[in-house]
Amino acid sequence: MIKYKIYIKALFFILLIAGLYGFANYRNAARKIVAIDVDFEKGDNLFITRNEVDKLLIQSLGNIKNKSKESIFLKVLEQNLEKNSMVENAEVYLTVDGVLKASVLQKNPIARVVANSTSYYIDSQGKKMQLSSNYSARAPIVTGVFSDDDLKKVYKFIKEVLKDDFMNKQIIGIQIKSNGNFDLKTRMGNQLIEFGKIDNIEEKIIKLKAFYQKMEKDNSIDKYRKINIEYSKQIVCTK
Repeated sequence: MIKYKIYIKALFFILLIAGLYGFANYRNAARKIVAIDVDFEKGDNLFITRNEVDKLLIQSLGNIKNKSKESIFLKVLEQNLEKNSMVENAEVYLTVDGVLKASVLQKNPIARVVANSTSYYIDSQGKKMQLSSNYSARAPIVTGVFSDDDLKKVYKFIKEVLKDDFMNKQIIGIQIKSNGNFDLKTRMGNQLIEFGKIDNIEEKIIKLKAFYQKMEKDNSIDKYRKINIEYSKQIVCTK
């Protein structure tokens, strides 16, 4: 008999805990959203503002404030934020005190393409990113892009340039010629760099860096109009 009483008490205790847990979940789900809080990863909110993120959230579900937690579909909110061309990733979650939190990672533009009457960025994933009215990124200007293949070539080249701190600071302009060759404009000097096809990129960058070091040492950086690094193991300069 005592054994049965122990079992009954244990069952009652389990049911009590389950009831309290269910009641707490019900109260939590019924609690209203009291505020929206937007954070930007890495502290950057250059291309899209907190107010714009608020508007995107409100457009998704109407007036979010005072809605119950159970009526909020967080995945839908994240997907709608990520549809914005400025947003690379978004995470949306709810706190126990009713605050809707949105953590936003903005895209990182690595080049700006100017083609005919259109202009857009290429982001760090190689995708197109529209310009922002809030901020203009400092990135190399690219011309001569007429196809997706051209875009892929530019992305491949820029990704290699970004690996080298010196070249990353130097390249300010890229032109794709009709034969597929790349011409570069650098910050140092006033020369046209004839890079050629985007093969052996690392080797060509090493050659160009070595030549710049020599020009600085000889104080001859303004003596050349063109520098051609297209050919293997040689640099051809035009005064």
